[in-house]
Amino acid sequence: MGQEARHESLRSKHAEIEHILTEEERRPSPNADLVLELKRKKLKIKYELQRFVVS
Repeated sequence: MGQEARHESLRSKHAEIEHILTEEERRPSPNADLVLELKRKKLKIKYELQRFVVS
């Protein structure tokens, strides 16, 4: 996979997780474990995206 394709894939995944996270947090009783897992995944992707900016 090329650099641009990988970068775009990560951006897409980040946006998808953000959407799921927002929806979960809007629920009257959000699943705390799911919210934590989504935040960790989102942060991991953010760090990967930052590596593209530095490179």
